[in-house]
Amino acid sequence: MKKKLKIVDLFAGAGGFSLGAARAGMEVVSSVEIDPYANETHGRNFPNTRHLGIDISTLKGSDLLAQSGLNSGELDGLIGGPPCQGFSDMGRRDPKDRRNSLFGHYIRLVAETRPRFFVAENVPGILQERNGDILKSALNLLPKHYVLLPATKVCATDFGAATTRTRVFFVGFDPRRCGELNLDIFNSLPNLQKTTVKDALVGLPEEIDQSWQSEFSSWQPVGQLSDSYFNKRAQSNIPKGVGDQFALDAFFQSGHTSGCFGTVHTAEVAARYKNLKPRQQDPISKATRLDFSWFCPTLRAGTGSDKGSYQAVRPIHPTKARVITPREAARLQGFPDWFLLHPTKWHSFRQLGNSVSPIVAEKILSSISARLV
Repeated sequence: MKKKLKIVDLFAGAGGFSLGAARAGMEVVSSVEIDPYANETHGRNFPNTRHLGIDISTLKGSDLLAQSGLNSGELDGLIGGPPCQGFSDMGRRDPKDRRNSLFGHYIRLVAETRPRFFVAENVPGILQERNGDILKSALNLLPKHYVLLPATKVCATDFGAATTRTRVFFVGFDPRRCGELNLDIFNSLPNLQKTTVKDALVGLPEEIDQSWQSEFSSWQPVGQLSDSYFNKRAQSNIPKGVGDQFALDAFFQSGHTSGCFGTVHTAEVAARYKNLKPRQQDPISKATRLDFSWFCPTLRAGTGSDKGSYQAVRPIHPTKARVITPREAARLQGFPDWFLLHPTKWHSFRQLGNSVSPIVAEKILSSISARLV
């Protein structure tokens, strides 16, 4: 029996990258996330993982290994999505944003922990000329014997998710301890049928009551799905030791899932939303109506309490006069129905918007796992 690869997830958030790793047959031995709300969600869904609420800029590689229960040379993979707001073309594009330095700290921890491979995810804006010095300084920290693949843009729709979320992946490996990796790891699955918004939302309740504001009322029944690749990932494929037991029981015993929160819209707002055509943007809220026959645009996260606690603009349901629920956002991003979302609407949307699509992570990490020696 092949020994499970030991993985550490940095900037772990709610656990999209971790779920992809677990589904790829890997063991997420520890995760590092400074946001206590994201750490809470990750902790519920990954009960066997060590959860470190540490500022990565202050974390030494030796301490990370020790707190992960690993000795030097035992770490197989370091994965993570360093915060990208300073690099994003949608943000302020501030080259002095403190969060820009965290990509460098990620690479520093690669150098200090020496994993067999690493995978880092970020926004395409990191490759812009304005961020060239930051990127170069970070990558210069990489040990010279590591092989770094060309930075590669990946669109989630090419891997079976229903969102056009496009991210850049940086993959490197130690050729002395790892089989050769190449850009084939980014190939989509053969004959994969792309998942539309309609495909992704099937079975979830469309009639959402505005009064569903509590965690208890957000648990709602889910209909039966077909046996497609996407639906298997929406309703099954549970790695051993992953999942919150209450959420697993609620889903598999009574068919209920969390996160079906209602949103209170005024009559005026609801009337505007009702009149929108698919892919048309509301001129006031800037929310766009989803199209059942197409894909969801990139879900945005909003800001944390340190940046004013602003909610991100949420897409409008394809046929209902309301914004989507957190559970609908989770489906669009590729999270399964048994995955427990945060018990509040705001933190659920923030965590989903910040997350790596687990469908994308699973495909890339499965391809890497198959090539390790």
